[in-house]
This record gives sequence, C-alpha cells and structure tokens, in this order.
Amino acid sequence: MSTLLVSTVGGRSVDAPGEARFVSTDPARLDQVVAEVALADADTFVAACRSARRAQRDWADVPAPVRGRVIANLGRLVEANFEALAALVTREVGKTAAEARGEVQEIVDTCDFFLGEGRRMYGQTVPSEMPDKQLFTFRVPVGVAAIITAGNFPVAVPSWYLVPALLCGNAVVWKPAEYSAACADAFAQLIRRAGVPDGVFDVVYADGATTYAGLERALDAGLVDKIGFTGSSEVGARIGELAGRHLQSACLELGGKNPMIVTEDADLDLAVHGALFAGFGTAGQRCTSLGTLIVHDSVLADFTARLEEAVRRAPIGDPTDPSVLYGPLMTERFAARFEDYLGWVEDHHRVPGPTGRISAASPREGFVGDPENGLFYHPVLVHGVRPEDKIFQQETFGPLVGVTGYTTLDEAIELADAPGYGLSAAIYTTDPRKAFTFRRRTRAGMVSVNNSTSGAEAHLPFGGNGKSGNGSRQSGVWVLDQFTRWQSMNWDYSGRLQRAQMDTLEITPDLEYRLSQ
Repeated sequence: MSTLLVSTVGGRSVDAPGEARFVSTDPARLDQVVAEVALADADTFVAACRSARRAQRDWADVPAPVRGRVIANLGRLVEANFEALAALVTREVGKTAAEARGEVQEIVDTCDFFLGEGRRMYGQTVPSEMPDKQLFTFRVPVGVAAIITAGNFPVAVPSWYLVPALLCGNAVVWKPAEYSAACADAFAQLIRRAGVPDGVFDVVYADGATTYAGLERALDAGLVDKIGFTGSSEVGARIGELAGRHLQSACLELGGKNPMIVTEDADLDLAVHGALFAGFGTAGQRCTSLGTLIVHDSVLADFTARLEEAVRRAPIGDPTDPSVLYGPLMTERFAARFEDYLGWVEDHHRVPGPTGRISAASPREGFVGDPENGLFYHPVLVHGVRPEDKIFQQETFGPLVGVTGYTTLDEAIELADAPGYGLSAAIYTTDPRKAFTFRRRTRAGMVSVNNSTSGAEAHLPFGGNGKSGNGSRQSGVWVLDQFTRWQSMNWDYSGRLQRAQMDTLEITPDLEYRLSQ
C-alpha cells in the first residue's frame, strides 16, 4: 500500500480538492509505487502563502543565532537519517547509491555552513560626515519565499534554497517536483522536527500550470516577496517575467549546455574520466551535465577512441548496484523527451553504438539487472556536431554528449559560449595560460580546470548566466543576498537638525602650494 502525500497549510495537512493524483514510481522498477500524491489547486498554494505571511514576522523576531541552531538541528537529523534518505532518493529518482549518498551529504554540508551564518548576519557601522551621528546597515529577511524545485536533485538543491531562506528569517512555501514527492516529504519531516514553527514552512504538491496560477495570484495579493526556481530555461523565463511584473528579481537556476574543452596538451586519460562522469553520471540529468565536447583537432581521433571505449565498457543498470555508472531516466516524461532529442541526430553525425531504450531487442553488453524493469537508455556520443545543429544549440537532458573539433583556443571559446547558456564549463589542459584565458573569457558562472562540469560545494556560489540564469547565486555567503535585503539607518543624537551635504564641516586647503626646487 503506497503512502498518500498531501499538501500542508500552516503546518497542517489539507485535503486536496477533486481527484487529481500523481503516482510516483521507482524508475528502475516501474511496477513499484513509491508514493501517491494528492495534487493541490491554486487556492491551496495561495492559502499556504497567506499562512506564511502571518507566521513570518514572529519567525523573523527569533534571534538569528537561535535560527542558526534550528539549522544545526536539521543537519544532525539528516545525518541520523542519512542512509534512509539516500535509499529513498535512489528508489524514487533512480540515482546510483553513491550519488544519492553524495546528495544527502550536500544537505549536511549546507547546514554545517549556514548554522554559523546565524552568528554572522553582519551589518556595518559606518562613519557619518556629521558629528554626533551614527550610520548602520542591517540584513533583514525578504518575507515570504516561494521555492519551486526540480526532482533531479530532490533534496540537495532544495536545501540550497530552504536552509538559507529559513536561517535569514523568511517563511517558505515549497513546491517540489511531483515525481520526487516522497523525497520531498521525507526532507520536510526533518525540517519540521528541527524546530521550524508551524506556518513558517509549508509544502504544496501541484502540477506546473497550477503552481504558476497560484504563484500569480499570490503575487497579485502581495503574499510573496521572493521566488526561487530551479528548472528549464523556458519555464524560468516565464517565472522571471512574472516576478518582474511585481518588481521582484527571482532566483533562477536553469538549464545548461555545458562545454568541455580538451586542449592539445591535455592529459587525455584524465579528460576521458571527466567527460564520462560529466556526460553520463545521473544519466545526464543534471543541469551541469556535459553538453558538448570541444576537442583540439590534433588529439580528436585519439581522445574520441579512448572515450568511446570508456563509454562502451561503462556498467549501466540497477542503481543499487555499486558498480554502475548510471541508472534509469527519472520518469516516463523525461524518457519521452529524450526520445525527441534523439530525433535531432542528423545525417552528417556519426553515432557509435545503439541509441534509445535498452531492451531485449536493443541490448547493452554488461547491463546490470533486467532492463525491461525500468527506463534505461543507451549512452549516446554524437560526433561531428556543428554550431547550427539543434543538438549543439539546445540542452539535451539525458545521456547524450555532442563532440566537435577546433583548431585555436579562440575558436574553442567561441564554440563553448555559442549556445547562449552560461552555467558550467570545463577545460582540460596542462597550460595555465590556456586555463586562465578560458576562465577570463567564458560567460559561464562556474569554471572547472581538469575536472568535470559537475560538482558543487556548499561554500561556493552556484549559478549561471544567459539562458542558465539571471545572475543570481546559490550556496555560500552569496545566497544571503537572495533572502535578505539591506536596510540602512542613521541616528542623529546631536539634538539639532543636521542636513547631509549642506551642514558638513568645511575644510579650506591651500592647493596652490608647491615645494621649492
């Protein structure tokens, strides 16, 4: 019997109107139901935001160091439930056990970083140009944050929003992906038990159209002060437009067509390892997954031969098996979309090996488990991609990597930025001049040298530019600017009106003075 998950308003479960349901299944074992989700309507989303508005002021009045203790509690609860939460991530979205454990560790790291920020919610004391007057700055919470997240990182990425938002004194309404609802529910249970008061944190399960309608109405009613969104560039553009109508700037973490340059002096074996993990880890379902390999012409044949062999030998299958590189695609929806991407392969491309779903009719050597049970797909290398190709220009969410050559570093950097995204980029080289030239000229928000395009750390800014985001950043101290606003205060204790720029002390210099020769 599967669990029925329902939304909360004011910390209390609410009945979903109608019969709208979503069934979350194990993508590696499609006959196994993980949870049944009761989908809310737009009214429920608005009600959650209204409840958050009522609760937020009291939460903001809790001293920041005390809110930091709540975050510390959350970190310890996640550690205590580490294996159970990781196993649920594997079961619901098909991540390998190693990657699922890494995701849960990311929550712990995020909590460990931010628990101390409760004691470092610093402002400044600023000298005034007037006597007997002091100037101050303060960080204040934005108010109510509506957080909408994808399910490819069902608990780690939400923690990047939820932890700092709550630490800073905001109330949060979280809309997780329906297909990772069980993971969201488990994480939410831990958040509540860490000491977050009722009404300060609610979860609403809804489809995309309903969420947008509820968000629009909540903004119109003045109930939402900040939007955080992780998802596709297309939906992110709509969210950003909606926020702009209300003079808000959303925190947008969107897709990527992340390039990896392999120079003529690169360690090719190292680059192969990086490309394999970047392109096919998590079945290519990361926003930071490798999109296009850009390889110097002089090493293109050698590198691609090594990479093809590595891809051919990579174990794929049951995500609970510690040997596999990747497991299934997350849902039928993503599988169908990946099939569409495969239709972008053109006559001038070369694709070694089979494509599409792994099955008895299209087997994969060394597959781990029974491919008929889940949404398992062949890894795909597409050689000879060109800048005008759709497969070069657009994000292809799944185990697909394009390959092209270049002759000069200038050409490689131009190719890297051509699709218009700007999330993550990597270069493999032994020449520091090439590394820093690439760092200086790429539009990517995150740059790796001799490393994968994937691999965030809790104390570094995460985010992109162009079609990958609006310049907002998550993680580290930088995300505090998303969930606080600067407030200045001047305090004049002179007992008289002192007018800035008018009643200041005048200094009379002698600027004509010159030393004698």
